[in-house]
Amino acid sequence: MARFDCHMPHKILLVGSNPADTAAVKDALSVLANESFRVESIACGATAFERLDCRPNAAQRSGLAAVLLDLSVWETDRLYSIEQFCAAVPSVPVVVLCTAKDEAAAKLAVRCGARDYVLKERIDNYWFPKALAAIIARAENELKLLADQQRAAATLDSIGDAVVSTDSRRRVTYLNPVAERLTGWSRATAEGRAVEDVLRIIDADTRAPADNPLAAAIRQNETVSLTPNCLLVARDGVETAIEDSAAPVRDRGGRVSGAVMVFRDVGSARAQAKRMSYLAQHDSLTELSNRVLLADRLDHAVAVAHRNMHKVAVLFVDLDHFKGVNDSLGHAVGDCVLKMVAKRLVSAVRGSDTVSRLGGDEFVVLLSELGDTRDAAATARKILRLLRKPYHVGPHELRLTASIGIATYPDDGTDVQTLLTRADAAMYRVKEAGRNDYAELEPVTEARPSAGPASHGAPGQSLRRADRAEQSVTRLHGRA
Repeated sequence: MARFDCHMPHKILLVGSNPADTAAVKDALSVLANESFRVESIACGATAFERLDCRPNAAQRSGLAAVLLDLSVWETDRLYSIEQFCAAVPSVPVVVLCTAKDEAAAKLAVRCGARDYVLKERIDNYWFPKALAAIIARAENELKLLADQQRAAATLDSIGDAVVSTDSRRRVTYLNPVAERLTGWSRATAEGRAVEDVLRIIDADTRAPADNPLAAAIRQNETVSLTPNCLLVARDGVETAIEDSAAPVRDRGGRVSGAVMVFRDVGSARAQAKRMSYLAQHDSLTELSNRVLLADRLDHAVAVAHRNMHKVAVLFVDLDHFKGVNDSLGHAVGDCVLKMVAKRLVSAVRGSDTVSRLGGDEFVVLLSELGDTRDAAATARKILRLLRKPYHVGPHELRLTASIGIATYPDDGTDVQTLLTRADAAMYRVKEAGRNDYAELEPVTEARPSAGPASHGAPGQSLRRADRAEQSVTRLHGRA
């Protein structure tokens, strides 16, 4: 039963030309003790149009709760006039008053926009007020529901994530603008289609169709997430990396009535994360491996060489007199030269080898799985020939040489740091001998421990071993 607000009576506009009918309506609505209705009557339909403020929501703002419209007001173009009248006050329920013989016409009027109809023979002071109050309450609830829906739609339309909903048969019922953009489907075109047609999701690696989360949420009656590394294929074929979650929608009885999915474009985020990971392991100028990645690959190469009884070589490459390029021509020219050097180094080795820039003009070349240490020397000679070729940077033609130190596993060491240290030391011996060459240190022969206390590794003995390593003879080769 509708509840009446005694402090705010419902304003009713009665449009009717029969004084007896008007009196009956006013009498039926005025007998309530709390005076919940206040009736204003107008005899002419045209005058009623003038009375109505047809601006959006004006009737609602003025407090007009309902319009009682006598069907006999319009003798010609009755249904058209009623349709126009209802359109003028879309937020206010229009109730048609008619006699029993005009009931068929009243039903047509309801189809044209009227909320309901009431037979004049049924107007009394008990049933009629209750029926009118129920119509008004239903209209108010519908307006409130519409406002809630519009608020929800505005929220979904404005969020940055894509939203798609379906009914229990997996037919699309809603797409927000972000979902329209990512799928390539408009809301109007997608509505009613199978969700698999609108949301084509594939595995990025296998290219096979992925299980649709909306279908899975309906089937399992629980929230599900998309399998990682999936792509959304838009209507025009554009692929977008997405992450999502889908949840079932349940009615008041707890039955699944559909599903809703929220997803987002993570392509940029994945690309950014991949780029950051790449930069953490690569030199930003030359795109070569940096010190971190070199150490990891060298450690792996040593482990594989130990298992397969292969050799590994480390070539420490330092450009000769490169500081003069930066000082005379500027760092921009120097950076261009370093990029060219990086490309030449990469072209000199196999795809399985690693070229790394440690910083400045220092580079390291890792040659993995060597059968013979002479291969390292051959690669060094090849590098020296490539690096001696002219460098053209704008109007400048530059010529450079390099010094290369070589260390091999297991002859020069069995760990990453030892190999790098000995290759660096060999390179400096080349610098001291005149540059533009390659060299390797003589292998260190450890003295066999003698009997007695000294054989237990006294501190002085360890220091002498280190001294012998530093004083080992360098093998310098002729200019390559």
